[in-house]
Amino acid sequence: MIYFDHNATAPIDKRVLEAMLPYLTTFYGNPSSLYKMGRVVRSAIDTARDQVAALVDVQPAQIVFTSGGTEANNLALNRVERSALLATSAIEHPSVNEYSKQWKKRHLLIPVDKQGLVDISTIADFIQQANKPRLVSVMLANNETGVIQNIAEIAALLKAGEILMHTDAVQAAGKIPVSFPLLSVDLMSLSSHKIYGPKGCGALVVGKNLTLRPLLMGGEQENGWRAGTENVAAIVGFGKAAELALMEIDARFAHCLSLRLLLEEGLKSIPNVTIFSEQVARLPNTLQFSVQGIDGEMLLMQLDQKNIAVSSGSACASGGGKASTVLTAMGVEYQIAKGAVRISLGKNNTSAEVTQFITVLKSLLCKE
Repeated sequence: MIYFDHNATAPIDKRVLEAMLPYLTTFYGNPSSLYKMGRVVRSAIDTARDQVAALVDVQPAQIVFTSGGTEANNLALNRVERSALLATSAIEHPSVNEYSKQWKKRHLLIPVDKQGLVDISTIADFIQQANKPRLVSVMLANNETGVIQNIAEIAALLKAGEILMHTDAVQAAGKIPVSFPLLSVDLMSLSSHKIYGPKGCGALVVGKNLTLRPLLMGGEQENGWRAGTENVAAIVGFGKAAELALMEIDARFAHCLSLRLLLEEGLKSIPNVTIFSEQVARLPNTLQFSVQGIDGEMLLMQLDQKNIAVSSGSACASGGGKASTVLTAMGVEYQIAKGAVRISLGKNNTSAEVTQFITVLKSLLCKE
């Protein structure tokens, strides 16, 4: 199978699986236990915390392990009381969009332009308001278009207005260099399975001297910010995946970018193809396109029959045959947005696979 859906999930790296296996079999103790096996397991979590912290250039104490990017996003937003204002961009992941609905009329939506970049002027206006948002959430890289936002510029504006900033870096970390201090944000979400680690594990990076309002109560794990016995094997896997991502980031970036450029060249040889956000900086592995008059989900199923896996958008928002909310926010015409297909490449994909994809795509479109 040709797998072009790495933004939904990446296959687990064999080196990651090898690191996890002892904690699924031999070292099964509870990390909160004081006897030797518990201490060994606790040490493994500490090592993983070091590894994840190194990926985004923070201190280990700033890493709070969660069940994934969704919980990390929810935990970040939960810091804001429902009586305060919360602002999020119009192109956020469903885990931000849906959770922010709890603020109702106190939720502000930040628009984006036709390329998918956040409107900086709207954010600048927040600073002038008497009733400012308590927190602003803007994702670092979009999961559908791959568009990379200028988070450092946005964070600098908000800091001047004493407004907290959260960024969802789930799709960015491990694909492009990400430094929490250089971005100058207060909170950042990460996920394991986007960087060849196991599913069911993520992290919230917390600024120094910043406190959280826990979503889960009942234990003192993760400094009391995330109760529950730790998913040790997954955390160990996340740590190993983060270590490998940091070591190999330049090679992965160059490889995926070369494949994306080859893919773009092939798509441009097909009539009536629109490549979204082509004029701005994007992730090296991500491309979203639409073919005029073609339904995206139908094309996805036709490609699936040819043993090629792609996506019609966010895996957490798929189904129902609706147009992408990200593209709709960018002002893309409904029918074109409904025809969108996302390709997200990985470190194990090849140029031969890209060439085969273009050949198969052309054969399918010629039938129309």
